[in-house]
Amino acid sequence: MNEDLSLLLIMVEAGGIFAPLAFVLFHLLRSFLFIPVSVVVIAGGVLFGTLWGTIYSVIGLMGVSVFFYAFIDRMPKTQERLIKIKNRWFGEYRNLTVGQIAILRLIPFVHYHLLSFCLKQRKPRFKEYMKASFITNIPIAFFFTIFGEYISTFTPSFIVVILLGLTFLVYLLREKQNVIKWKEFFKRTKEKAAG
Repeated sequence: MNEDLSLLLIMVEAGGIFAPLAFVLFHLLRSFLFIPVSVVVIAGGVLFGTLWGTIYSVIGLMGVSVFFYAFIDRMPKTQERLIKIKNRWFGEYRNLTVGQIAILRLIPFVHYHLLSFCLKQRKPRFKEYMKASFITNIPIAFFFTIFGEYISTFTPSFIVVILLGLTFLVYLLREKQNVIKWKEFFKRTKEKAAG
């Protein structure tokens, strides 16, 4: 992780006045380099300060959201893999709310694009998706920019308390009802009876 942060710092510092543009573009490259979102956002806070680091991170994350929305339907194998992971983690008939996705994005080991996929299922139209993406990207940009340098000093027990608190928030923000289509419900009942 330190190597990734060092690479980003060197690249952006070498950019001069184009450093913000290089930083925003690095958000797009991050997915292909398998660098966690939190590392890039923390680096934005170190390089540009709290306000500008947050703004540049939100812009970069919105670019990632546009890229994801434009290309996920053209990648059926990736989409199938995301569906399987979503069903395993959250359940086949469970749709995450925008608030739940915003909270889950604060947990570093929850995959960013999986949450984008859940958001796209929840808000399939582009305008709705972008509005919801903006809402869910602000907390991650703000939190990791401001608290990024302090996270490394947290004790393991404090990290567990934070994760438990975030998990409780995800539970509180859940959808209170599930809608299962009539045909799907009876299809599963027939499968159980036959098996």
